[in-house]
Amino acid sequence: MKKILFLACSLIMACNSSQKTVDESTQNKSLQPDDAKTYGESITESELKEHLYVYASDEFEGRETGQPGQKKAVEYLKNEYIKLGIPAAKSDGNYFQNVPLKLSKVPTGSITINSEEYKIGNHFLSFSEATGSYESIVYVGYGIEDGEYSDYANINVKGKFVLVKTGEPKNEDGTYVLTNSTKKSIWSNANESLEKRFILAKNKGAIGILYYDDANYSRFKSRFNFSKSNNSGRMEIQKTGNHKFVSIFINSTLAQKLVPEIKTKSIPLEIDTKLELNIDSSNSKVNSENVVAVLEGSEKPNEYVIISSHLDHIGIAKDGEINNGADDDGSGTVALLEIAEAFKKSADAGVGPKRSIVFLHVTGEEKGLLGSQYYTDIDPIFPLAQTVTNLNIDMIGRIDPKRDGDRNYIYLIGSDKLSTELHELSEAANKKYTNITLDYTYNDKNDPNRFYYRSDHYNFAKNNIPIIFYFNGTHDDYHRPGDTPDKINYDLLTNRSKLVFYTAWEVANREQRVVVDKAEN
Repeated sequence: MKKILFLACSLIMACNSSQKTVDESTQNKSLQPDDAKTYGESITESELKEHLYVYASDEFEGRETGQPGQKKAVEYLKNEYIKLGIPAAKSDGNYFQNVPLKLSKVPTGSITINSEEYKIGNHFLSFSEATGSYESIVYVGYGIEDGEYSDYANINVKGKFVLVKTGEPKNEDGTYVLTNSTKKSIWSNANESLEKRFILAKNKGAIGILYYDDANYSRFKSRFNFSKSNNSGRMEIQKTGNHKFVSIFINSTLAQKLVPEIKTKSIPLEIDTKLELNIDSSNSKVNSENVVAVLEGSEKPNEYVIISSHLDHIGIAKDGEINNGADDDGSGTVALLEIAEAFKKSADAGVGPKRSIVFLHVTGEEKGLLGSQYYTDIDPIFPLAQTVTNLNIDMIGRIDPKRDGDRNYIYLIGSDKLSTELHELSEAANKKYTNITLDYTYNDKNDPNRFYYRSDHYNFAKNNIPIIFYFNGTHDDYHRPGDTPDKINYDLLTNRSKLVFYTAWEVANREQRVVVDKAEN
């Protein structure tokens, strides 16, 4: 973590070197009711279109993570921030946050339990290499720690593999222990609890996890088989030292081999079982980077509003056609540039923002939200504890053909998940400035499309940072060569970009940071 004093000094130096310097006489102007509208109107169809026809052109080759087209994309973004006079977020003046990645082919090999060998794909799955020999496994039941309840109490898992099953404990009357009611807790949500269990096990000192979820094992198996059949491999963050952690998914056969009564028995215990891992994968390094700029706040510079979009797309198809990704997520990328320009104009005029605004373009979203994961989990440039909100923009230039009603709409996802205040602020900002139809169709965490988990805001949300995800829905050109700039509805892109700007304006300039009143452990 960089020292705040050093960061502040570098920002001042960068601002002084900019062509657009802030006159000292404008530094202390009071915000006026019409200020947001004044600077929001600087977001225009013509500038969005000009950016997008470059950013989603064939020259950028579909911006696949680590490929030459993606390198052109990050250079374009860096140069635009230099033109705007908005400094790099990193204290060394570098707009690029390097995100070390590796491409792992589908692993081969086996695991051996008490001299009995199991081939990968037969009773167990893994998506990364793992080798080693261990004399015991610690069964920790549900692998939960929540409030006063802990499956890790009085048991040492440091340097060991843990065996964890899905679900959560119940009382004798059938109610759930954690909620003391018939309502399930977050630990029964298969999507969110998986990572929570992995993180908890790692934090307790375990070096790996054997995860038993009979209901979802087939889903893991389908993903494994797909990767194996197309030989695409899996991209992931190159982890070193304490970041290394092995995850293995097992089915009922293997789980009951280790703990015969695992479906009913939840009491933690150490299993005197020899585990040998011989899982191999051919890996290659991938160099990629996030692009991060910051506009320092005038009154609360150490509180941060992060506006994000992903800079990558899926590259060139096997037949040579380019997937330009104009909507996904060229639309969000150019919106972010225009929002940045609007905030810079307000700062130059001495009217905000009070809090610092971070413009975060992340890489590797299409590979598994990797750039945002790196920022939140490994190297947050600004402390997460001082991050007020994340507003994430991913596909806001088209119309969902499945949707009936007003074309001037946007899907909002997650605005009410962690902060009632953020949701109410979002509604009020829209009513005050844009009057777009806010559609919450996909806001349900149990939505079968799982959109809440499929874009970069999720890595902030899992850290209890309030988020809003702006999304127009999918269409026939989603992840296809037909996603081109000529099909973008630029009037809608403009309105939606303004909505994000106005919402960020309200978050950044209010007296108190939005309250997190729905935090999930």
